Amino acid sequence: MGKAIRFAEAGGEGYLSEPAGDQGAIRGVVVIQEWWGLNDHIRDVTDRFADAGFLGLAPDLYHGVLTSSPDEAGKLLMALQIDEAERDLRDAVEYLRSRTGHPVGVVGFCMGGALSLFTACASGSGVGACVVYYGGHPKVTYDFDGLQAPVLGHWAEHDDFANASVKPIEDALATRGKPYEFHRYLGTRHAFFNDTRPAVYDLDAAGQSWQRTLRFLRENLH
Repeated sequence: MGKAIRFAEAGGEGYLSEPAGDQGAIRGVVVIQEWWGLNDHIRDVTDRFADAGFLGLAPDLYHGVLTSSPDEAGKLLMALQIDEAERDLRDAVEYLRSRTGHPVGVVGFCMGGALSLFTACASGSGVGACVVYYGGHPKVTYDFDGLQAPVLGHWAEHDDFANASVKPIEDALATRGKPYEFHRYLGTRHAFFNDTRPAVYDLDAAGQSWQRTLRFLRENLH
């Protein structure tokens, strides 16, 4: 369904999936990768958004590098230049804004979950809705005062890495009166949405979180 594209003169590349139907009613969603890179799973998720009526774009933050090794993925995560990722994500949001004429949703998983919130917190980001799936990154900090979009968070019950971020994020949002909605899925572990990882995938939690995500994006992208 989708295709590889270049979406910015600065070198932004990624995977674009276009929906059928009334182009005037389309809203854009940036899909942000896990620490593995822009792999088949993230492309599939981007296609799922297109099936649901959204224009989906997954920027390639590793610029062609992929891995299935946790050790290598950890190295790639730590080597990611946040300023370069910020540029790629800003360009992806702007590309979808130019295509749709409306604020854009950002949805990220693991590393991408942290970058989803990071992008939404950027001043004048053009983000209208932010979804975080068990997000965490040790090098990412958030300018919560710049956040203009509501936040939907999906968290696993058993996930020491990502759950260390939940209370600080929730406290920062609540203190500033920022709208947010957090859900924790009992019995789940980190990456419960990823159906290519049977050891952690949870069908019920993945399905419920997906429906909540679609509802949230449809309610907030005007």
